[in-house]
Amino acid sequence: MADGADGLIARTVSSIDDVDASSWNALANPSDQAFNPFVAHEFLSALEDSKSVSPEAGWAPMHLVMEDAGAIVGVVPLYLKGHSQGEYIFDHHWADAYARAGGRYYPKLLSAAPFTPAQGPRLLTTPSYKFNLASALRQVTTQLGASSLHVNFLTEDDRQALTMTEYLIRMGEQYHWFNRGYQSYEDFLGTLSSRKRKTIRRERREAIESVTIRHLIGDDITDAHWDAFWQFYQDTGARKWGQPYLTRSFFRLIAERMPECILLIIADRDCHPVAGALNFIGGDTLYGRYWGCTEDVSFLHFELCYHQAIDFAIAHGLKRVEAGAQGQHKISRGYEPVPTWSAHWFSNENFSSAIERYLEAECEQTGMEIESLKAFTPFKKS
Repeated sequence: MADGADGLIARTVSSIDDVDASSWNALANPSDQAFNPFVAHEFLSALEDSKSVSPEAGWAPMHLVMEDAGAIVGVVPLYLKGHSQGEYIFDHHWADAYARAGGRYYPKLLSAAPFTPAQGPRLLTTPSYKFNLASALRQVTTQLGASSLHVNFLTEDDRQALTMTEYLIRMGEQYHWFNRGYQSYEDFLGTLSSRKRKTIRRERREAIESVTIRHLIGDDITDAHWDAFWQFYQDTGARKWGQPYLTRSFFRLIAERMPECILLIIADRDCHPVAGALNFIGGDTLYGRYWGCTEDVSFLHFELCYHQAIDFAIAHGLKRVEAGAQGQHKISRGYEPVPTWSAHWFSNENFSSAIERYLEAECEQTGMEIESLKAFTPFKKS
């Protein structure tokens, strides 16, 4: 527990269920901001209740709660980590350097939506309490004996608050698609160069030659669909990470708790699912999360994960598609390189100074890479 200025009290809880869901959601997704599914109480509790997130998995919930005169005025999704897996902001080389210097990097504290490289708020509070919440996070890091604190995939508001409270800022990059008022996919294609339009049209034709594609939302997704998708997810997870991060029960729980936020895009062959892509629907953004297949079909990955996501965003008036981490192949399909941000604080001042110098050089290099990649977007050149 940390005592703050002006009688503020900050405490940690070992389960998000220790915080009233309506109080959490009012701070996480206020009515004047676009809804973000990954900071909703329903999403985070599904992770914990399904044991996808747990101390045994190396993700011990340690959520920060700030109170003013007994009323909850701020919360932060926070985890005590025993490793750096499932974060998508890579700090393994920092951990190695810390160990070579004779220190113990783990446990560390992480504020993030677990297994989710999507931008979103992390300091869940009103503007008047943001700096207090940022300071309380540092106090908790020290009290718990953690080596460091990391806040991943920040919004601009949180980045500014953390910068002003002496956190180190790191730049990354992703590829997002932006809806510039398109009325249809063909309208979007009209903004591309002739050669790129032809390539995408051919790619889409080949992808759907032997399959039927369906968009399923909420209650349209049956247990049979989830069973099929679980097979897809396991196959992809085994190849990428060695083992899947999420348990089967996580998918059941999100289907129960936030069905209106889920878009499952399924490809059927002879009425049998052979591939699927799971998306989450935000207030103004479609978030692509997981993909998998049991049969290889040319270009089907691109169709389900990128083209179909654009189709859905246009049809539903969404401003953006975030299609997950990495993947320069997204550029040729209309996704543009953009910076992402994380914030970091280290209890050891000497190590912090070394990381600060490293981040200055890395930020310059990443910024240059983003600018250079913009030249490869498929849009018509003026």
